[in-house]
Amino acid sequence: MRLLVKLTRLLIPMGVATLYTTVFAFKDASTYGFSPNSSAIDNARALQAAVENGGTILVGQPGEYEIGETVYLSSNTTLVFAKGVVLKKVKSAGEPYYLFLNEGAKTKTYDENISIVGLNFKVNGVDKRIGDIYGLRGHLAFFYVKNLRIEDVRCSDLGKFQFGIHVCTFEDLVIEDVYLAGDKDGIHLGRGTRFTIRDAVFRTVDDAIALNGHDYASSNPELGWIENGVIENCHDLRGEGQIVGFFCRILAGAWRDWEAGLEVQNSDTVVSNGRLYRVQADPDGKTFITKTRPTHESGSAVLDGINWGAVQDDVTYSAGVRNVVFRNIFLDKPRTSFSIHFDQDRFSRSFYPGSELPIQEQILFDNVRVLHKEPVSFLNLATPADVVSISNSVLRNSWISVYDKTGVSDYPETVINIANCIFRQSKDFELIRNSTRNRTVELNKQFVTYLD
Repeated sequence: MRLLVKLTRLLIPMGVATLYTTVFAFKDASTYGFSPNSSAIDNARALQAAVENGGTILVGQPGEYEIGETVYLSSNTTLVFAKGVVLKKVKSAGEPYYLFLNEGAKTKTYDENISIVGLNFKVNGVDKRIGDIYGLRGHLAFFYVKNLRIEDVRCSDLGKFQFGIHVCTFEDLVIEDVYLAGDKDGIHLGRGTRFTIRDAVFRTVDDAIALNGHDYASSNPELGWIENGVIENCHDLRGEGQIVGFFCRILAGAWRDWEAGLEVQNSDTVVSNGRLYRVQADPDGKTFITKTRPTHESGSAVLDGINWGAVQDDVTYSAGVRNVVFRNIFLDKPRTSFSIHFDQDRFSRSFYPGSELPIQEQILFDNVRVLHKEPVSFLNLATPADVVSISNSVLRNSWISVYDKTGVSDYPETVINIANCIFRQSKDFELIRNSTRNRTVELNKQFVTYLD
């Protein structure tokens, strides 16, 4: 099927889409009125009509298509865009927060077998912080999805609020051959299992990739573990302007059962009545004392002046990342490459005092190439972790920073393995910079080369 889709994309510009539509029962979006000459609202509704009941939908006529409403995708849907097709979000009566959203996201019902191939889109300034589903912020947004494939996607004008691709609560995700540039995160993941991100090029001000098991309340709709993934053959390119974020942000978190008298702030989480509830407030640093237990089943409720959002029904007390491999990564942007940490600011306090520590597990970096010459940390490590391994890499003037902002004093031991790596430093430089108290880091090195 994948080969057939690629073949079809090659054939469409040569004017034989009708043949393939007939023989293979593909749907041609133009027959539903999807056209470069149609209005943004008409186009959104035409494409919505084309994707109803799933199937494989082809957009073959090159041109710029305005989109004025969110298009919802259901199970067993494949969208294929030919070269030269560009979708542009525009402000209109509908003003699309999402470009594409899976239909089950609205009811937390899994959609399966969705593919988007060949999409080139423009944000065009249609970019907001809060969307229809609180915490889901992607232009391509998927929530409760299985077997999702996003392939050959391009966007060069990400704004300051929405992520390029945002997927949360997933199983079996493949994102490959993408170019994402602009201000906000390129690829932003929430909880899920079994994923691959490959052959991606990023030129983003904020994170190229975010693996945020925990997150700001406004930046992921649910919390939990991101596990069993591979990120490979990716490039972090230099851009203009301020350097913030990381090539990959890895956020962990932990929280407690609700009890009267807890002091809470924006994005804090509690377990109550068999659900997770989060404080959804302005990031102004204001704190509240909770006296009334949240018990509502959905939506939000204001109790004691606190806006509690009911975010998920399956209870977990921690979030983080485990069993993830980074391989063949090329880092040209002079910023901290990877950061495994807790948030501790007015936007989010991801580790609530007294919670059980979440341990990040089995993170591997293999054949990572630091291309810039700036002296910045390669890895920030500010959560518990069992084993971090770095192999076959060129790290130049980089080091590993170990620190803590939460005041935790009982960190378990972390083992850092470094093998077959090259540093542009003298042999006596400080490779591990540990500023924590009562935290042991065991460093195992072999076949390490220093080029002073």
